[in-house]
This record gives sequence, structure tokens and C-alpha cells, in this order.
Amino acid sequence: MTKYTANAMLATKISFMNEIANICERVGADVNQVRNGIGSDSRIGYSFIYPGCGYGGSCFPKDVQALAKTAKDFGYTPKILDAVEAVNYAQKNVMGTKVIDYFGEDLKGKTFAIWGLAFKPETDDMREASSITIINTLTKLGAKIVAYDPKAIKEAQKHYLKDNASVSYAHSKYEALKNADAVILVTEWQEFRSPDFDEMKKLLKNPIFFDGRNQFNKERMKEIGFEYFQIGV
Repeated sequence: MTKYTANAMLATKISFMNEIANICERVGADVNQVRNGIGSDSRIGYSFIYPGCGYGGSCFPKDVQALAKTAKDFGYTPKILDAVEAVNYAQKNVMGTKVIDYFGEDLKGKTFAIWGLAFKPETDDMREASSITIINTLTKLGAKIVAYDPKAIKEAQKHYLKDNASVSYAHSKYEALKNADAVILVTEWQEFRSPDFDEMKKLLKNPIFFDGRNQFNKERMKEIGFEYFQIGV
């Protein structure tokens, strides 16, 4: 119970913040400012309140589901846990939807660079990774994907994207950008935090950046010539 509860609590914080991000988009607020505000409250803090494109991995999904099932097996409906799962499932579609809203539902002839495949940095683990949902959504509409991840490419090729013929892989973050119509950042690897934006603009067909982890300042990105899309802004 303790292990399940700890992971379910952290997953709840993530889903809660993602729901707030979705509300912020609709009311014209900036979730990054909201996060800074609530994080300054010592009762809340900054851990696990970063909006994004959903959690994955082995622990959070499995433990939330296990705790919910345990509750139901003993005659209790875990409304919050069910909502955490539902929000996370929906959140994995948010970034793909942003791309479709911009480019349209016919993506034939479009190529997208994906930065990050693993569910989080410093691992090759792709279990329940948001990248899988995003890539499958876009390729079903005709898009080509060129993906780069420092550690997870072999996992993608062997297991998670092995049957998707529309996906190819690059050896570096810049190689993935060559002639791509846009870049989509999915995993917040350290090497993606300070890219050469001038080099990016040279390599991309269009300076369009979809940021699934809200890594950069939107005003600064506009100043340097990018169309920049975040979550919750």
C-alpha cells in the first residue's frame, strides 16, 4: 500500500498539473507562471508540478492501475485514481493534436523530427512513453518521422515502433532536423536544453517548434524567429 500510494500521489500531481495546463490554454493564462506561483508555496513545492505530455514508465502507470484495481476488488470506486489515469491517457494526445491543428489532418508529405523517445531522461525505457502515442498518431495521418534519443533508439526499433515503417532514426539531434517541417520535443534530455537555434533554423524547412516539456521562454523563442507551441500556454 505504501509503495502504491507514493507513486499514485506523484502521478496525481502530474495529472493535476496537466489538467490545469489544459484549463490555462482555454482561459488565456500561462501555466508556467501558475506553476511558479503555486510552487513558491512551501506546502506545495516545485516537485512533480511540471506540465507535459503525460507520464509513462513502469511504476506510475502500473501502480496507479494496481491501486485502483485493489480498491475495486474490495468494493470501493477510486474516483481520483480513475481520473488520474484518464487525464494522463488524454494528455498523451495533446501534442499530436497541436501538430494536427497547425498542419491539418492530411499529413502526407510532412516530416517531423522527434526529440526524445524514452519516457523520461537518463533511461532507455519506453514503457508507456508519450512518444509512442504522438508518433503513431502522426504517422496514421501520413506523416514521416525522424526520431532521435540518446539511449532509447534500439528499444524503439526492437519493440515499441518496430512495425511502423514511417519512422526512421537519426544519430544526433541536428541530423533529425534536416528538411523536417517541424520539431517536436517529447523527452527533456539535458542536450535538448540549450540547442543552437540558428543551426536549427538552417536545418528545418520551417522554424516551428512544438515543445512537450515547456523547456523555453515563449517570448524569447518568438524573438529568435520560431513559431513556438507549448502545453498550457
